[in-house]
Amino acid sequence: MGCRRFDVTFALTEKKAAKLPALSETVIAPDANNADATVLELDELWSFVMKKTNQAWIWIALCRKTRQVVAYAVGDRREKTCRRLWKSIPQAYRRGHCYTDFWKAYQAVIPEEQHTAVGKETGETAHVERWNNTLRQRLARVVRKTLSFVFRPEEHRQENGLTDERKAISPG
Repeated sequence: MGCRRFDVTFALTEKKAAKLPALSETVIAPDANNADATVLELDELWSFVMKKTNQAWIWIALCRKTRQVVAYAVGDRREKTCRRLWKSIPQAYRRGHCYTDFWKAYQAVIPEEQHTAVGKETGETAHVERWNNTLRQRLARVVRKTLSFVFRPEEHRQENGLTDERKAISPG
């Protein structure tokens, strides 16, 4: 009986990911004396599971100062997933200011005094947009037109390096 290459690859990836520490354990603590150390850029990245009708959105919170992904959530593009992202942001960073696009879920979840919705032309979300573009360049699975796709939702966490702080810190 044969074994599909995908099954072997996924099993190895799953095993490797299981050995990695949780993202929350690897986040660099912000400098308490620097207000800019907790500034976050939030954005969402479209992908899919098996077929394009099974959309999956990867929501990311990136620290502007360290360029580290401090939290992420995988789900749909509704307020519920945004709320999960917000709750997964470490408390020290949740006090900081957040820059996002104009997506309405952010306005419903992030406290008004901490939130600024901006357009891409301002450059306020440039780092997280660059991180998303780097993912698209390196991983065929998050490219909009692709022959490659994930079979299971948990593959987004493993394949996108969101469980590995080394990849999360340095997109370059």
